[in-house]
Amino acid sequence: MTANPVSLTAVEKRSSRAAIFSYAALAVVFIAVYVGSMFTPPLLDDADSTHAEAAREMLVSGDYVTLHINGVRYLEKPPLPYWLVVFSYKLFGVNEFATRVPMVLSVFLLGALAFCWARRAFGKRTAIYAALFIYTCVGVFLFTRVLIPDVMLSLLIAASVYFFLTALEPNARAWRWYAGYAAMALGVLAKGLIALVFPGGTAFFFLLITGEWRRWREFHLVSGLALLLAIAAPWHILAGLRNPGTPSHPGFFWFYFVNEHFLRFLGKRYPQDYNKLPATLYWTLHLVWLFPWSLYFPAVLNGAMQQRRDRRMSSQNSILWRGSDFALRTRLTCWILAGVILIFFAISTNQEYYTFPAYLPILLLLADGVAQCEKTACETKKRAGWLTGSAGVIAAIGIAASIVLCVGLWQSRTLPFEPDIGKVLTEHAIESYTFSMTHALDLSYASFAALRLPAILAAAVLLIFPLLSLILRLYRRHYSATWALAVGFAIFLVAAHIALGRFGPYLSSKELAQEIGRRARPEDKVMIYGDQAFGSSLLFYLQRRIDLVEGRTTSMWFGSTFADAPRIYLSDADLLRDWAGSGRVFLFVPEYEKERVDGLLPGKFVVAELSGKSVYSNQP
Repeated sequence: MTANPVSLTAVEKRSSRAAIFSYAALAVVFIAVYVGSMFTPPLLDDADSTHAEAAREMLVSGDYVTLHINGVRYLEKPPLPYWLVVFSYKLFGVNEFATRVPMVLSVFLLGALAFCWARRAFGKRTAIYAALFIYTCVGVFLFTRVLIPDVMLSLLIAASVYFFLTALEPNARAWRWYAGYAAMALGVLAKGLIALVFPGGTAFFFLLITGEWRRWREFHLVSGLALLLAIAAPWHILAGLRNPGTPSHPGFFWFYFVNEHFLRFLGKRYPQDYNKLPATLYWTLHLVWLFPWSLYFPAVLNGAMQQRRDRRMSSQNSILWRGSDFALRTRLTCWILAGVILIFFAISTNQEYYTFPAYLPILLLLADGVAQCEKTACETKKRAGWLTGSAGVIAAIGIAASIVLCVGLWQSRTLPFEPDIGKVLTEHAIESYTFSMTHALDLSYASFAALRLPAILAAAVLLIFPLLSLILRLYRRHYSATWALAVGFAIFLVAAHIALGRFGPYLSSKELAQEIGRRARPEDKVMIYGDQAFGSSLLFYLQRRIDLVEGRTTSMWFGSTFADAPRIYLSDADLLRDWAGSGRVFLFVPEYEKERVDGLLPGKFVVAELSGKSVYSNQP
């Protein structure tokens, strides 16, 4: 009996149309969530505008070796992210959109890598899920709202591991080894030596667990490391030569390698402008960063146990490891890579986003687990308990979150819309803000008056889409169920971006910079009182030197110790002298310094106030 060729062609056509539709939908999700968020909000104070300013000053000065911020050496970070931002500035001009181009491209490539890896290992459906999970999970979105190199580092670490893993396949070409070493080298130029630690640690434990340790000879170590050094070493050597140490000053090599790498790992870095998450919070927060897909983790564990049983029954276990099953080796590699990263930062000092490189391997495992459970449910015609249970939990969380948002909206129903959300946020002590996501604790009922549109949108999405996904699971429409949840969370992330825009006056000082810019003449002085980080967006938007009063702190400390550092560091006495002089002074004062400055300055004129931040002048 032979198959009907007409029927096969019809099935193939339907499958092809479904694949094209899925790819188009994937592109729409990415564009809606990430491309649509490239234009707003303004660059935020602290790391976002600080790093953008470093790139802008690199563009202006033409110095592509030593980073500068406010004319001061900034030696904490390697240069690759700033080179890419400079290139973007040359193409699109110096603006918010151009600043975010490298970040958005990195997210796109991270999803593309997840797609290619998953398709090679597991098939088309898992590939679509892997990219979809990357583009719609909470953590990837949150930690790309600020110009930090972690998404780029994640891409390069994952790429290096992928190239090494595929190089171990039978008949693989040697270029894959060199692509892996090149990715590691670029990772070093993106965020330092951890780009060597994570792929290297993964390779070591992979060979150890599989018993293939003799295959280290295939790694082209000599020529591969030579390529790595050829790419990564020149900048480090030049930076050391241009920022040398002296008997009385440690210079670049000590600060960058010892202080910023080893002492930071040990929690002894100076200055200590960072913190460490409590262990329980550190581990459980990953359920939030990978939400909603993290709650499908039981499917991953179920699949892992089934695969373990299958291997025990197989008499060819060593052959499986030897390379005949790329899916099996991918699963093991993802477990190892994620484990190395998570354990490393559990020991080291950490911020919430430090474990970003673990997201791709975990999401690959989740995509595989969900796809495998869906396949089993379709083949057996039985309800997928693991998937349905996870969908039920997500639906319950969505309903609960929707209720909380509705309560906030109801409580604020009689309050007028407040464009300056900073006026209605709860205040916390300044030492509470050493973690990147602490500002989420500032929300109050009154703040919902400024967040009505995104809150209504989020409440509707959280109520409808997780519940729809659960219903589709119950009816064994699993592919549609996964897409329903993904589309819902894409809309939720769009709502989150609208909310972030409402926080613009609170998290950025762009409006205050514009007010100063309208009034200040070239000969006038502009100053920030205290830590530059609290008003760093002034530097980017004013594009001029800003003096720091009692501001020799955090990232501005080490550069200030060089003999040729610009004379921008002032004391209270210097401020009082200039304030009483004939020249005009504009002084930016963050909220936490306002009481001190009000008691210090005898007379002042208020130029502008926004979200607790003030700009004073000594002249009307």
